[in-house]
Amino acid sequence: MIKNYPLFINGEFKETSNKQDIINPATGEIIAKVSLADNHEVEAAISGAREAFDKGAWRSITLEERKEVILKISKGILDKAAELASLETLNNGKPLKESTFMDIPSSAKVFEYFANNLKELLEAETISIDSQIANAESRLIRQPRGVVALIVPWNYPLLMASWKLAQSLAAGNTVILKPSTLTPLTALELGKIINEAGIPKGVVNIIAARGQDVGAKLCSDSRVDMVSFTGSNQVGRKIIEYTSENVKKVIMELGGKSASLVFAESDIEAAVNGSLCSIFLNQGQMCTAMSRIFIEDKIYDRFISDFVNKAKRIKLGNGLDFETQMGPLISESQRKKVAAFVEQAKKDGAKILCGGKIPEDSKLNKGFFFEPTVIANVNADMAIFQEEIFGPVVCVGKFSSPEEAVSLANNSNFGLAACIWSKDDQKTQGLAKKIDAGSVWINTYGMFFEELPYGGFKQSGFGKELGKEGFFEYTRLKNITADTTKGAKPLVNYWYGF
Repeated sequence: MIKNYPLFINGEFKETSNKQDIINPATGEIIAKVSLADNHEVEAAISGAREAFDKGAWRSITLEERKEVILKISKGILDKAAELASLETLNNGKPLKESTFMDIPSSAKVFEYFANNLKELLEAETISIDSQIANAESRLIRQPRGVVALIVPWNYPLLMASWKLAQSLAAGNTVILKPSTLTPLTALELGKIINEAGIPKGVVNIIAARGQDVGAKLCSDSRVDMVSFTGSNQVGRKIIEYTSENVKKVIMELGGKSASLVFAESDIEAAVNGSLCSIFLNQGQMCTAMSRIFIEDKIYDRFISDFVNKAKRIKLGNGLDFETQMGPLISESQRKKVAAFVEQAKKDGAKILCGGKIPEDSKLNKGFFFEPTVIANVNADMAIFQEEIFGPVVCVGKFSSPEEAVSLANNSNFGLAACIWSKDDQKTQGLAKKIDAGSVWINTYGMFFEELPYGGFKQSGFGKELGKEGFFEYTRLKNITADTTKGAKPLVNYWYGF
């Protein structure tokens, strides 16, 4: 029996007459039906969140009580870890081991981290001023921004929702979460966990909706104080346009065209294996995917031989099979987009070293699979070099000097992440400063920690997630200053005194 998923608005689960089929990308089968919101439901969600922030209990409860509720959400995720992991794989297509060992525990951990650290993060700072004009004491306090709209993508449905929700709730905001209509299931299950944790009515609202139907309403409404978006540049620009109608805080985590630099003195085996992970994890559907790998010319042939041979052996299949190493792309339209990039690269003169097509295995013909693809002979003028593909496709090239490596890495409109593979610590630290990216990993890939900020430069967006810097994005800073000059009236007393 196909399960129906309702929306979660103002403390209630609500079905709508407008439903969308949710597809398992590995099989093309319908696995659920989800209620879709229109502007009427968005209005209810905004009104509920606004009422909950302005008049509800969430702002008035103690930090200890807030902490307890958020910790219950973390525990609720872990209690349903197996169910959530299977659902994430069914809905998104990623291998079950990724959902089980990465997505679900990381989602629980982010709630736990911000719950356990919210007192320290929200602690007021006192600054004493002693000047010739006057003495003063100022308290800098952080307060919630208000109603926050959280818009998350389909590649990490539960994890991205958890990142944004944990920070928003710990800061004391009320939220409207809009997951992708392709992958809304774990976010809607999270709504049940949040409700069971005892969150006050209206504090969290979760609506599945098509952006073209409700985006303008959600992002332009003056009752929404902040929009935090992770997704494509095209949609991001539209959201900025909407938010400009009523000036508000915006976080944009957009696309990437990240580069990995492999030097001759690196551990080549580790660099090859790490680079495979950096582009083929989650079928390459990652903003931080190292879709451009540049290798020092001295080791280029050896690296490429090992890399291509291992890429050819990656096992494609249904993510529920523990032997599967790479699942399907999210949809047929996404696969067509990836295939079009590869075909254009071939026309432009690039060389396909492996992959580049839909697999011929009959067991995979009902899903949206695409072979791991390695492309050489790529130059900076090609679309495959400059544009985000969001699939299992990597461009490889060579360099002869550190300066050339940095130039290649920075030859992009994006600036989200980068990798450096080298045993020379002095070299890696120096190069990391020169690479124009928000995160640089050395001899590893994809290390995300709740304690560390994440966010990009250039067309990869602005603002941070995670760490104290990310948490502070969801707060507003207030300066409360009192004159403390002893034995005298403040200077302003005499300005127009008579």
